[in-house]
Amino acid sequence: MAHIAIIGAGLGGVPCAYGMRKRLGRAHRVTLIGSSPYFEFTPSNPWVAVGWRDQTQTRVAMREPLAAHGIDWIEQPVRTIDAEHRVLTLNDGSTVDYDYLVITTGPKLAFEEVPGLGPDGHTESICTQAHAVRAWENYQKFLREPGPVVIGAAAGASCFGPAYEFAMIVDADLRRRKLRDRVPITFVTSEPYIGHMGLGGVGDSKGLMEAELRQRHIKWITNAKVSSVAEGAMSVIEHGEDGKPKQEHQLGFRFAMVLPAFKGVEAVAAVPGLCNPRGFVLIDEFQRSTKYRNIFSAGVCVAIAPVEPTPVPTGAPKTGYMIESMVSAICENIAADLEGRPAEARATWNAVCLADFGDTGAAFVALPQIPPRNVTWTKVGKWVHLGKIAFEKYFLRKVRTGSITPVYERYVLKVLGITSLKGTES
Repeated sequence: MAHIAIIGAGLGGVPCAYGMRKRLGRAHRVTLIGSSPYFEFTPSNPWVAVGWRDQTQTRVAMREPLAAHGIDWIEQPVRTIDAEHRVLTLNDGSTVDYDYLVITTGPKLAFEEVPGLGPDGHTESICTQAHAVRAWENYQKFLREPGPVVIGAAAGASCFGPAYEFAMIVDADLRRRKLRDRVPITFVTSEPYIGHMGLGGVGDSKGLMEAELRQRHIKWITNAKVSSVAEGAMSVIEHGEDGKPKQEHQLGFRFAMVLPAFKGVEAVAAVPGLCNPRGFVLIDEFQRSTKYRNIFSAGVCVAIAPVEPTPVPTGAPKTGYMIESMVSAICENIAADLEGRPAEARATWNAVCLADFGDTGAAFVALPQIPPRNVTWTKVGKWVHLGKIAFEKYFLRKVRTGSITPVYERYVLKVLGITSLKGTES
């Protein structure tokens, strides 16, 4: 009997645990290791931060669902990984041996790279549910004394969609409260242009997203590097196309949310030869470590080169469909190794995104993620907003029942009206 240990119980780890159990049956042991009792549906965090969701509505306690499928559950962080001896040391000092290790930890949030950034500084975050809950607490204080708002993404960020979503959702929420006329909003981003999203744009995403911001009277600064944040004041350096500083902006705010750059989590980054200098796992085409043949990785924690050079550093996003595809490949390749066959399954690194704008939304499909592409597809409408609400409920139900894969193939494609993510369009 082989033991497959999975670190990280998020959008990659939970589907991986269920997928591994389904693919391997009960002949092998599967253990999922998470740092909290819950699976948290990260895409709901912008709603939590403005009070449209309570955190209890967007999470699932994992012990019982995993036990029902014969999956062991450990609820504490991993302190160290001994890849040579195949041993994990947990936060309490106990150890876990493994035959195969799957790393789906997500990122470390590098707030420290900008003085004053983050929940321990002067800005909010929606990267975790705990951050979103804190943002909601401070947003309620802001509503009593409204004023300027700054929302955006720092240099090196690789996940721009939630920043756009949050800007639009805050706009929609303030309009509902009849406070929008008292709140100037500025969107600050390291992208070279609005709608780049770390993907080099998707179709006419530049024109589409600029139009959405204009419609909502949201000003923007691109090629922007947040240099420091103080209480109520943000220093932003705007760069030219040559990458040289062009103009410095001092932005006052009553409320601010800025997504940070990502790094690899410390336990993973510390493993010799496993990661690049930023701590992201180096993998081959089979999602397998380039150094350790029994270690696999999926999601935000894997190393993917930026789509293109930009004046201010930007990273490439890892969307939900891409993560699901990586996980499916891992399950197949571990099964193949156990059966004495060579790895053959490869993830289809396509980008699929449903972005909620509060009362409308935009859907983006890039096949493949890195241009040139076989399919570039964008649509805007209220149906995206409604579709994402329905998808949240659908995904959480699948987590509770353990029938989680393939979620995107079965739901998102149906919503988008696309028959396949293999490069064709209906």
